[in-house]
Amino acid sequence: MSKHTHRRNGRILAIAPSSRGFGFAVMEGGETLVDWGVKSVAGDKNADALKKVGAMISLYKPAVLVLEDASAKWSRRSRRIRDITKTIAAMSATAQMKVALFTRNQVMRFFFEDGVGTKYTIARIIAMRFPEELGHRLPPKRKPWKSEDYRMGIFDAVALAITKQVRGK
Repeated sequence: MSKHTHRRNGRILAIAPSSRGFGFAVMEGGETLVDWGVKSVAGDKNADALKKVGAMISLYKPAVLVLEDASAKWSRRSRRIRDITKTIAAMSATAQMKVALFTRNQVMRFFFEDGVGTKYTIARIIAMRFPEELGHRLPPKRKPWKSEDYRMGIFDAVALAITKQVRGK
């Protein structure tokens, strides 16, 4: 059986939009990372991203779509990311999926009891949890003067999926 034809029950698709595209993670059964990666967008970034997310929804047929709550009061996400997140969430209604939104703070509190930590530390935790799948994809720690590595989108998406699996929201 193809890895894409498992039962829909319990399948989660997490999307983490960024300025260059989006990271994604597909999890099933709470512990199985089915697929992951980064999709780049070009031209009309929002239209390209929506097309690619729609194709992923058709392929994986998730029961739940998980996104960062970019509209949260303290979110520092750009207007474009806020808009694309809202539109992706709205796509779930036509695909008969549930949507789970988590703020960056909720994800941080899941991984760190006091809510204080870094995205890189979360990425390291995830790489240790899935060493064969993601260990080699962990980028080096970012220097303050450098842009975030595009691969961090994968870890952002997996962090959202794990938060959903455990919190069961």
